[in-house]
Amino acid sequence: MTKKICLLTILLLATVGLACSTSNEAASDNQNPTQTTSPAPDNSEVTTSVATDGTRTETRVFRDNPRVSKVVVTTRPDGTRTVRATSRESGEEKDVNSVENALEATGDAIADGAGFVVDKSKDAIGEAADKTEDVGDKAKSIGEKTVDVSKDVGEKTVEGAKTVGEKSAEGAKKVGSKTVEGAKKAGSAVKKVIP
Repeated sequence: MTKKICLLTILLLATVGLACSTSNEAASDNQNPTQTTSPAPDNSEVTTSVATDGTRTETRVFRDNPRVSKVVVTTRPDGTRTVRATSRESGEEKDVNSVENALEATGDAIADGAGFVVDKSKDAIGEAADKTEDVGDKAKSIGEKTVDVSKDVGEKTVEGAKTVGEKSAEGAKKVGSKTVEGAKKAGSAVKKVIP
């Protein structure tokens, strides 16, 4: 008997859980019955949803704009329209009033309209790093050229020393030969003078 009660209890709990789940899905469907996503300019994507009360929400997400991550355009059934942009850097949200069509404008135009300023210090740091890298590359190139020239000078010096050494050896041989020749002549002249 207890087995039957346990089985009935489990079936009852499963039925209640299924009913609650179906109820939640229906409620969420009523809030966003239609939703579409489409590509937009400036490497972005727009997701549009319309709630059952007629409120239309268009969320444009920018993939690689450094100043703005998304802009949300909400249009209420009475025609009231709000445009809010989110800063990529700080996550701050601001109203955008000066951009006519936020779903087509560039990310920079939206960021300007929201008043998100460009962080010049990051640009300056990036430029300084690039210039430092360029100077490093030039110094490396100059160092390599200096090493090449030093090798050439060293090789020329060795070649010159070999040439001088060879010439000196040749000269010494000639001098030695002439000295021997001269000694022989002197020796034979002495023999002629002394009988």
